[in-house]
Amino acid sequence: MFEVGQRDEIKRSYTLSDMQGFAALAGPNASTPDAVPGPLIGGLFSYLLGVKLPGRGTNYLKQSLEFLQPAPVGEELTASVTITRLRPEKHLVDLETICETSDGTRICQGRALVYVEDVGKG
Repeated sequence: MFEVGQRDEIKRSYTLSDMQGFAALAGPNASTPDAVPGPLIGGLFSYLLGVKLPGRGTNYLKQSLEFLQPAPVGEELTASVTITRLRPEKHLVDLETICETSDGTRICQGRALVYVEDVGKG
């Protein structure tokens, strides 16, 4: 069963090579970023929501992200999602999303709203 307060996380470091790959995908005139781009951080939340919590069958409805400072390349980042509200009658789950550096510095914070067919099962 899903519960308010339930949490999951993923740890990930992005390398200079990752930044070069991101620039290559962005286009021929893109430069290598000095910090981890927001879409890569957002991707960590997408992974968590789609694979871990709530997991398979989750459909994103809404997400807001506030980037507080640059995410350093080469430093381990911890992205986490925490259930803040369950609305089983509407099949909705509200979550807090946070990304921090290894020393606890908050890089990004936000909210996600997802649709889960059966909110009553975890």
